Amino acid sequence: MTQTPSAVAPSSPAAASSAKLPRIVVLDDYEQAFDTLADWTPVREHAQLHIQTTPLQGAPLLDLLVGADVVVLMRDRTPFKAELIAQLPRLKLVVFTGNRNMALDTDALAARSIPVCHTGWGPSKDSTAELTWTLIMAAHKRLLENHRALEQGQWRSAHAMLPMLQGETLGLVGLGEIGGRVARYARAFGMEVLAWSPRMTPMRAAEHGATFVELDTLLARSRIVSLHLVVTPQTRGLMNAEKLALMRPDSLLVNTSRSTLIDTTALLQALPQGRPAQVALDVFDTEPLPANDPLRSFPQVLLSPHLGFVAQPVFETFVRDARECVLAWLHGQPLPRVLTA
Repeated sequence: MTQTPSAVAPSSPAAASSAKLPRIVVLDDYEQAFDTLADWTPVREHAQLHIQTTPLQGAPLLDLLVGADVVVLMRDRTPFKAELIAQLPRLKLVVFTGNRNMALDTDALAARSIPVCHTGWGPSKDSTAELTWTLIMAAHKRLLENHRALEQGQWRSAHAMLPMLQGETLGLVGLGEIGGRVARYARAFGMEVLAWSPRMTPMRAAEHGATFVELDTLLARSRIVSLHLVVTPQTRGLMNAEKLALMRPDSLLVNTSRSTLIDTTALLQALPQGRPAQVALDVFDTEPLPANDPLRSFPQVLLSPHLGFVAQPVFETFVRDARECVLAWLHGQPLPRVLTA
């Protein structure tokens, strides 16, 4: 479905500033990538463009969006639900980066015949797999603890006798495109790889050099457990109090997938009990992570600010494709990559 803007670009500078021009709002460009990685002059010649680089909620968010004809979402950083959509009378197009957005109410948009476009992914699978392994190495080798010791004038931290990955067991909860890459890295380090997912088969696990086991067995045997599942009703809160209690007392739990795979309340209660012994997280229930979030207070928790997909080649794809969608709409051309039911 193609919807065209209600105004054609005026010919005079005075008219160009008119409020009748379509208004396009880009949300959550924390990286300031949109103006850095693409030339938006052709868009600005035909529309008012606002690029928001800090997160907004509540009234400030609504004030920014209420006059928008087009909203561009950076992944699912800002939930775009029916209640908000109902308050945007001028909305005619939504664009989101990537090809999946779990925080977008597509039914509410479809009810108003508002089309939704998305961008390509770029090499985000590779960037997320690389970050997963970065977190594994940094936590397993206690890099931050020893760095802090050096900053404080010491030579080493109390955890200077480091473990090795060679001969250890990695448990992968999910063995898709990202999990498969992480399995390959693990084999290069001489690790045994176990795998489980709701639809896993022994044959599919073997294709990645892994061994299929039941989830409880994986948690009990693995020194490192890394989550790589899509959130479904079956997997939401998968890592609950019962499952966390099965983990080894020297285990490391890593999550670069979705925060809701872990019951955060259960995790906060489990950490003082030492199961898992360490946690490395790139995803959180609330993002950006609040300054007073209790996860920040545990020395055995390594945090990164949702960097799994934040890589220049990925964002080049996001920005290029988002610009293509906006320009197509402005010129009444067929919309690329329209989301279908």
